[in-house]
Amino acid sequence: MTATLRGAAVLGAGSMGGGIAAQFANAGIPVLLLDLTVDTARAGLARQVKVGAFMAPSARALVNVGGIDHDLDRLAGVDWIVEAVSEDLSLKRDLFTKVDRARKPGTAISSNTSTIPLSALTEGMNEAFSRDLVITHFFNPVRYMRLVELVIGPSTTPETATLVRESCDRILGKRIIDCRDTPAFIANRVGCYWMTAALMEAFTQGLSVEATDAAAGRPFGVPPTGIFGLLDLVGIDLLPSVWGSLLGALPPRDAHQAYAILAQPRLRDMIARGLIGRKAGGGFYRRVTDARGKHRDVIDLETGAYRPEIPAAPAPALPDLIAEDSPRGRYAWAVLSNVLTYAATIAGEIAEDVRAIDQALELGYNWRAGPFALADQLGATSIAKRLRAEARPVPPLLAEAAAKGGFYKGDTVLSTAGGHRPWKRPDGMIRLAELPILEDNGAAILRDMGESIGCLEFRGKMNTIDDALLDSLEAAAARRDLAGLVIANDNPKAFSAGADLDKLISLLDDPVALEAFLARGQTVFRALRMAPFPVVGAPQALALGGGCEMLLHCDAIQAWAEARLGLVERLVGIIPGWGGTTRLLVNAQTRTDLAKGPMPHLSAVFKTIAEARISGSALEARSMGLLRPTDGITMNRDRLLADAKARVLALIPGYAPPLEALTPLPGPTGRLALMNEVVGQAAAGRLASHDPVVLDALAEVISGGTTTIGEPVPETTLLDLERTAVRHLLALEPTRARLRAMRETGKPLFN
Repeated sequence: MTATLRGAAVLGAGSMGGGIAAQFANAGIPVLLLDLTVDTARAGLARQVKVGAFMAPSARALVNVGGIDHDLDRLAGVDWIVEAVSEDLSLKRDLFTKVDRARKPGTAISSNTSTIPLSALTEGMNEAFSRDLVITHFFNPVRYMRLVELVIGPSTTPETATLVRESCDRILGKRIIDCRDTPAFIANRVGCYWMTAALMEAFTQGLSVEATDAAAGRPFGVPPTGIFGLLDLVGIDLLPSVWGSLLGALPPRDAHQAYAILAQPRLRDMIARGLIGRKAGGGFYRRVTDARGKHRDVIDLETGAYRPEIPAAPAPALPDLIAEDSPRGRYAWAVLSNVLTYAATIAGEIAEDVRAIDQALELGYNWRAGPFALADQLGATSIAKRLRAEARPVPPLLAEAAAKGGFYKGDTVLSTAGGHRPWKRPDGMIRLAELPILEDNGAAILRDMGESIGCLEFRGKMNTIDDALLDSLEAAAARRDLAGLVIANDNPKAFSAGADLDKLISLLDDPVALEAFLARGQTVFRALRMAPFPVVGAPQALALGGGCEMLLHCDAIQAWAEARLGLVERLVGIIPGWGGTTRLLVNAQTRTDLAKGPMPHLSAVFKTIAEARISGSALEARSMGLLRPTDGITMNRDRLLADAKARVLALIPGYAPPLEALTPLPGPTGRLALMNEVVGQAAAGRLASHDPVVLDALAEVISGGTTTIGEPVPETTLLDLERTAVRHLLALEPTRARLRAMRETGKPLFN
């Protein structure tokens, strides 16, 4: 990174400004949050805590609040100021005048506007201020929405552009889409048109709310709420302000103007009646509890009255849907063709290539594929042919895609100026699917990351650990042609959901095979830890049970910030038995955030395993001891693989497998101390009846079994204790009932 961000400030503590401030704090950046008064800033901060904007309580401490009228002088101590006040040009410009007097020269400034062009914001401002101002359009909720639209002006300094771009990417974890300085930029320009078309065509085709949402959601690969459900979520009352501002900024001939959405009688009537969506208790849908039980009512689009919901027949895949000669088929074709022709018509105005538009819709509106990628899936040639058959104009960009085989060809993309051109991934990003394959056994693929670094990619639905996956791990650890190994995958749901429950249940009445399976897991995980090269785990999603235990055996972990880790074995009536209890206990001896003495470390490990809690983030996993202080957190998901590889390379010089740990433990005395609180919780009815049995087995392992106080206990002894505890617990019917319930329902049984 060529720029350093030491501190930031956000002006405006509303949902957007507060969310941006929280994300700075999540990344470890001290941030000043200012609003009209310190009290309104404090209230905005409290809202962010309530909605879960912070990845861990420790991040909240990095936010300081203040009032704009009294605390603007504090802006002199930050490197980047983000303005996130109301979409009012005069308000923003007045605030910028005050900010310019308070900031230190060269401080980067960005406006979070969603509709106002940069040229309007800088008009009349002094030259020095204009050079430091850009637009950074974040999307809500800021923590989870990965898109930032960036507008850089013709006079923007390279230093400001670099600091904002690099900070959004590497620190805040966002994917940046460069936009041209046009109304609503990319995502909202096309996305709002899509919402308008999807809504208004329903009235044209005479569809019901249910039929529309069945056709407008999953077949298109957009949020399954459909358009009416989405408007209920967003708030129908926002149409006059958001759409009014957008339409006011667009030229009269823009196709968006033809729909006249703000004059639609049913929408105007619903807003007047306060039927504006979920936040008001109902909009197009409302939840009702009456004599028929809990159900949903929907608005009749003709009468405006509520009636019981009548589920619509599921719509077929999009190619079949747009081919139907039916109201829903005509509806789907109208929406698809209008959105695609609109996007193709304005593409050159808003972006350099169609990939920027597709990514903006995928990231900002949660589309599975943007309009041009979707057109390629359906066939740009067939779409253009159908438009011509209907005597409708074919935009030049669409015509070119039809003539040249699509908007995308290999690693090239159609430029909005014409012609395909290569697109280059930003430096420091690695795409797993593009890495060469060294070995594939079905359960996992070993890929070549270059520089003799391998990457083991799990391939299961939830990457549960069975014999085949253990074989893959063992084989990778035994290779002699590697200098290092990364364990990672692209599964959006799970790095690994843990041991295969079907396999475990099948062994319950076969003690020999069960012992072999437990020992096998321990042996393979220890082989990873004792490999002749460094191993780095790179979780991007859930890492539970055995999946978390696997990570604890790696030399280092490089986790995506939103990865969620947990040792959840207690929920199925056992304890971590593949070395997870041992590794957590060994790691705890080096924690500096705990009080001195033997028991605080044991108590911390006991609590983490006993609670069976899944961390809400990697940052929270660190506070639970599941990540060490030396483990890394990557904010940008796109950079996780590259960061993990860099971590391996840094560990290679002078690497030697770790020595066997000897952990001083208190023995039976410690076990009794750990169980004292459990006894009290059980007596108060806060535990299920089987929980004390499980926790007593855990306490025995953590305290070192029968060892004498302070005697160093080898890892091998702790591993023996783990297996003994798990075998004992698996012989009990309450544990078996928990296992069966988890397999059959996916939910824990509190017996």
